[in-house]
Amino acid sequence: MTEKLSDKSPTDNSAFEKEALEFHQKGRPGKIEVVSTKDCNTEKALSLAYSPGVAVPCKVIAKNPEKVFDYTSKGNLVAVISDGTAVLGLGNIGPLASKPVMEGKGILFKNFAGIDVFDIEVKSSSPAEFINAIKTLEPTFGGINLEDIKAPECFEIEETLKKEMNIPVFHDDQHGTAIVSGAALINATHIVGKKLSEINLVVNGAGASAIACTKIFISLGVKKENVLMCDSSGVIYKGRTQGMNKYKEEFANSTEKRTLADALNGADVFVGLSVAGAVTGEMIKVMAKDPIIFAMANPDPEITPAQARAARPDAIVATGRSDYPNQVNNVLGFPSIFRGALDTRSTQINEEMKLAACHALAQLARQGVPDNVSASYGGQKFKFGREYLIPKPFDTRVLMWVAPAVAKAAMDSKVAQKPIADWNAYRDQLESIQGPQKVFIRSAVHRVHENAERLGYLPKIVFPEGTSSKILMAIRTCIEEKICRPVVIGNPEQIKQKAKSHDIDLTDVEILDHSNDPKFPLYVEELYKRRQRKGITTKEAERLMSDPNYFASMMIDRGDADGMINGAATNYADAVKPILHTVGLAKDAVPAGLNIVLADNKLLFFADTTVNFNPTAEQLARIAVQTAQVAEYFGQKPRIAMLSFSNFSGADGTPAKMKKAAELAKKLRPDLSIDGDMQADTAINSEIQQRIFPFSDLKGEANILVFPNLESANISYKLLQQIGKVEVLGPFLLGSRRAANVLQRTTTVETIFSSVVLTALESQFITDWRNKKH
Repeated sequence: MTEKLSDKSPTDNSAFEKEALEFHQKGRPGKIEVVSTKDCNTEKALSLAYSPGVAVPCKVIAKNPEKVFDYTSKGNLVAVISDGTAVLGLGNIGPLASKPVMEGKGILFKNFAGIDVFDIEVKSSSPAEFINAIKTLEPTFGGINLEDIKAPECFEIEETLKKEMNIPVFHDDQHGTAIVSGAALINATHIVGKKLSEINLVVNGAGASAIACTKIFISLGVKKENVLMCDSSGVIYKGRTQGMNKYKEEFANSTEKRTLADALNGADVFVGLSVAGAVTGEMIKVMAKDPIIFAMANPDPEITPAQARAARPDAIVATGRSDYPNQVNNVLGFPSIFRGALDTRSTQINEEMKLAACHALAQLARQGVPDNVSASYGGQKFKFGREYLIPKPFDTRVLMWVAPAVAKAAMDSKVAQKPIADWNAYRDQLESIQGPQKVFIRSAVHRVHENAERLGYLPKIVFPEGTSSKILMAIRTCIEEKICRPVVIGNPEQIKQKAKSHDIDLTDVEILDHSNDPKFPLYVEELYKRRQRKGITTKEAERLMSDPNYFASMMIDRGDADGMINGAATNYADAVKPILHTVGLAKDAVPAGLNIVLADNKLLFFADTTVNFNPTAEQLARIAVQTAQVAEYFGQKPRIAMLSFSNFSGADGTPAKMKKAAELAKKLRPDLSIDGDMQADTAINSEIQQRIFPFSDLKGEANILVFPNLESANISYKLLQQIGKVEVLGPFLLGSRRAANVLQRTTTVETIFSSVVLTALESQFITDWRNKKH
């Protein structure tokens, strides 16, 4: 039901615990930092940022407090505040121990909605003390997100702060879960053909989430008299005195039922916000036809989907876990809700705004799911129905649907201080927040997982550089992330020694001593057959096959592995040659190097960065089309610029070559948006295109940049890589018949992991293509 702690928390795994501590400690301790949004590296800039220039906005704000939103970060700054008394899965661990969770929450705000966060952990002895501390912070923040505060104190704290503060105050543990589960309930009842006003609903749990969920269900149309709430003492009924408080009393109904099992008899809906295993298959057998079961206890639900469906095959089931369908995940709610509230400078997040978020999520789930969303989950097709009630967390459309709905509700309910006048411009603003680098690799990981489940296996990826410590460290991450089945080639003793010296666990890593492998002579014979008319003798074939790079290449060529990664300890040309000599190229393909450049708000494909020294126009056209296919696989609409030092001059030399390349590429793929010759700034700046070159066939900023020669492409991506504030993935080898990629020798563990993820994904794509062909 929430995003904060892993669904699979291996708290008894000492290796995992060690890694978690190292993750939080390495480099600068913690997970967040403050970064300047302005260039403050010159004396002039510092004089503007601080003294004496800072006095100017200070005086303006003193005269007109509303100007604080124009000259400071207040309008995009949220406080994530906790006292650590109810941390999910950990309980009352106190404010200090809750800080890693609050930092993590800040990252989610930033990644999913572009909202900045300061986490604040409060040491207080009473709700009144907590309230007084938070009230003093109003000048700093645009909104307050309360987190992990135990019930019933959380109710008093939120209610009081909402009354006494003029900025949004939102307790996500209550309302985030309520909003997302409310959307799921809307759609579940729609699917089974039941009206909210007619259903009988049982809630197990009477804490913050349970009470908030029940309230929003009632706001959506469920009748209060049709709700039975249970806690650890059983049904909450009128006249009960044991374990009661005023918040539970609100949901006490007149009933003879006393146990959860009694309550479930004839119920249409079960909502669990309690403990694992609270419900059995026998208990749900007596529910009404087409029961709706939201078992949202975390990390383990009240009843698993498999158990529920075994007892009731007609059940619709949702949980709080990512490894089951219909995950009720708070990250679908709070980032976009705060985005809409901040963008309208709302004084609160009221009931109308919460309900708007509910309906927006429900409506989005009923829309056709675009290919790029399916691609984020390994190509799995989603269609509104029993196993797809609410959108997926990595569906980037969530922000685009929920934030505008919340903003409009704020305006309609008169709590917005800055109404939105141009909704098209606002949606463009929201879209610009979603830099592709935020979810690119994580979405690729999801694709690999979903494909693996569909295909029935993880791809086998072979690594010929077995004694590279960077490779071994990246492999460990790949195993833990369930990306591939790694095979490391080399001397077993040397590999084990290298792993031991770097404290790398080789469990589940296959180590292959290729020189003594039974397939060695078969591979030698195959290489000799292929290259005997290229000057290769049997002895030469044997010598080459002793090279792990050749052996790995033959493995993937023969289908003994699905993909390979090399280059971390090998010159690029020497790493590519075995692949071309064994695996070869796909039909009509041109070998080329591709780098993916991830900037703050851009995703760019650079080609050819590594292979062809001075490609012809014909080769460049093929490279452009091959790169377009890669972009499309990642859900991007290709917009291709053929780069030169001129804009549409067609002059002799490079401009003429690039102009011809663009024309040839259009013939190969008439549907592509492509133009050239074109300078790089024109290619990625639509304002220049529109103002100076309105005739260009390239409409919008290019995302594929095809360079005229190797030196220009290679210099460009390596320069960007070292400047910082961009991430450069690759290079990846275009045109190869199988999934094979070559790393830079300056690669890092993180970029190796990214390369393995994309190589695994490519291998799965090739498998799908082969299956379809046959």
